[in-house]
Amino acid sequence: MSQSFAVRIAGIGRYLPARVVTNDEVEELCLLSPGDIAQTGAGVVTRHWANRDETNSMMGAAAAREAIEDAGLALEDIDLILNASGTQEQVIPDGAPLIQRELGLGSSGIACMSVHTTCLGFYSALDISASFLATGRYHKILIVNSDITSVGLNCNQPSSAMLFGDGAAAVVVTACEPGQSSCIEALHFETYGVGAHLTEIRGGGTRRHPNLPETKKRDNLFSMDGEGVYLLAREYFGRFMQTFQPGLIPDGIDTIDWFVPHQASMAALKMLERMGVPRSKMVVTVDRYGNTVSSSTPIALYEAIRDGRIQRGQRLLLAGTAAGLSLGAVILRY
Repeated sequence: MSQSFAVRIAGIGRYLPARVVTNDEVEELCLLSPGDIAQTGAGVVTRHWANRDETNSMMGAAAAREAIEDAGLALEDIDLILNASGTQEQVIPDGAPLIQRELGLGSSGIACMSVHTTCLGFYSALDISASFLATGRYHKILIVNSDITSVGLNCNQPSSAMLFGDGAAAVVVTACEPGQSSCIEALHFETYGVGAHLTEIRGGGTRRHPNLPETKKRDNLFSMDGEGVYLLAREYFGRFMQTFQPGLIPDGIDTIDWFVPHQASMAALKMLERMGVPRSKMVVTVDRYGNTVSSSTPIALYEAIRDGRIQRGQRLLLAGTAAGLSLGAVILRY
């Protein structure tokens, strides 16, 4: 749990690759029978996949430009770039300098850093940004989430391969000015490393380094025990929410205008429904964009802001899970 922070999302942007991929294409790629994906109940109908010229930094910078313009700022007004992506363009350097360079700010000296908590990257970045803004260390923070999952899909595990899409989102976070009611009311995070083996990409580090003879191609592909993740999340999530905000779900859900969850899968959203969150209050995008990892919550947030569902002053609940197993939740007044 945490204190309230008088900070606001001043601007928001999004980037989706032009290529739209249907279930038919995924079924052909993974040698599935027609209609197999629909029968699983995963709920994904289409997703966007990046082309070779659409890199993490390119997509992130495109979303960032829109967010900065939406905030009424110039690129040079940003004093911290915080990359919170769940997938990385390369191991070193981290993604933030690459985004800075893509924005044309490579000689600006603007501070850059990254936080990596897979699907909860946006949540962690809000937590860090709120603290930085409260201390006055930074004043206009750009959070960027840019994820490309399509290069690492594992067709040996079609239940996960069918879920994922590519996309990017960005927000500019600032301290509130007098008269602005926006705030982050509360944040909470928990991690249960007992589930660390359930969601992995083993390669890319020292465990399965390319130079090691035992490293295989599959070590660079996404691996998930979907049933294990679901059971562990079901075991901990209800208790997590009670620790975060006792009685909020289901008894206090009327105090929330919109629930913007991580778009893990339709099955995960149905679990939230069974806990007492009505679908009418949920922002749902997983059917059209799939699970876009760290970008999924801010992409959903972007869509609901742009189509007018989310208005200034409304109270939002953001919640989700990530590899680890990690749990995160944020209550903010937009």
